[in-house]
Amino acid sequence: MNHDPLQWLVTRVTRCGKFGLLLLCFAHAPAQAGTEALAYEDQTLTLDGESRTVHVPKGYRLELLSHLDGPRMLTFAANGDLFAGSKSGKVYRLPPPYTKPEVLVDLGDYPHSVAFRQGEILIARTDGVYRAPYRPGQTVIAPNAVVLLAALPGGGGHDSRTVGVGPDGRVYASLGIQRNCSDQYLGEGYPFEDRRGGVLALRESGGKASWEPFASGLRNPVGFDWQPLTGVLFASNNGPDHLGFDQPPEYFSKLTAGSFHGMPWFQFDGKQVMRDDCVSSKPPRPIDEVTKPAATFPARNAPLGMAFVPKGAMDASLEFDAVVALHGSWGTQPGGGYIGRAATRRAPKIVVVRFQDGQAMRVDDLITGFQLPDGERWARPAGVALGPDGALYFSSDSNINGLFRLKRVK
Repeated sequence: MNHDPLQWLVTRVTRCGKFGLLLLCFAHAPAQAGTEALAYEDQTLTLDGESRTVHVPKGYRLELLSHLDGPRMLTFAANGDLFAGSKSGKVYRLPPPYTKPEVLVDLGDYPHSVAFRQGEILIARTDGVYRAPYRPGQTVIAPNAVVLLAALPGGGGHDSRTVGVGPDGRVYASLGIQRNCSDQYLGEGYPFEDRRGGVLALRESGGKASWEPFASGLRNPVGFDWQPLTGVLFASNNGPDHLGFDQPPEYFSKLTAGSFHGMPWFQFDGKQVMRDDCVSSKPPRPIDEVTKPAATFPARNAPLGMAFVPKGAMDASLEFDAVVALHGSWGTQPGGGYIGRAATRRAPKIVVVRFQDGQAMRVDDLITGFQLPDGERWARPAGVALGPDGALYFSSDSNINGLFRLKRVK
């Protein structure tokens, strides 16, 4: 999720011509071919001595590159090195060809994600975004060199934090509320430890840094990224578990400055926004101010990492679409609780949100087959990133813990 602002501008100037035409380029960007249907084929892999079959786009092949310990969000640096946060406390660095992971730093807690800006690496941990000096190709960071940039509410329950640098050069961070219906909100009137559930933007002035709300009312927005054609921010979001197996759908949301997405007071049921009586406090904003999701996934899918496909990556039909990792969730049919056949759980998979003219149109499968007929899962996608080689990389943090690559072969 690295978005170096200079590189972001250079990319668009190159694409659109003179710098003075940059805004005109955004206003008149051509529609991409993101609504073309995909064709699929089966591929059989041998992984850790077991034969597994996956369903992939025709002309692509999936491969396991390396084993990692609980990898989560993925970020490519400008020099092509790949970085992974993890549940194991380690931040990994993988130089090309990404088969030999190195431990950049072991922090011993939950460095979920990283991002880069000039001369620094940013590391999102449960209690804040941290920073350390970093130069391209550096192989080790001393733990005591990692210092707090800006604190975030900590505590258990949805304790992952994701960091990114936007096209405006600002630092953004996402965090979820603790449980299904926790009375927590990114806004005035809530103590610091309860300012959760959305995306924050960092204000830096005079050597001081503080967060301000960007988008609120999201239960657990793990992954976020900016649409390349428009520069608009989108996020995946985990819905609550208390309404059963089929409600509410998981969100893929368009975020704008000040947008309110309803949770936990309101839920979108696939057709309309409804009041959720699981939380009794007065909603901080009225129902008519709730922003509906741009697209949805079936309930209990647990969307995590997401990344837009840049120009030149994968193939032209997928350019500027959003790849999302669906982790698969624990709920079983019919009631959505633990008690039930494991085979009825939502299966982990990778999907793609198809875009046209900067708008989300529909959701297509990209990679499926991670769950066997009896419900056993051999991988659970978590983080996703597009590499400098145009291939799709994703992490699995369960069963097979490692880094996978989906690359085009014909």
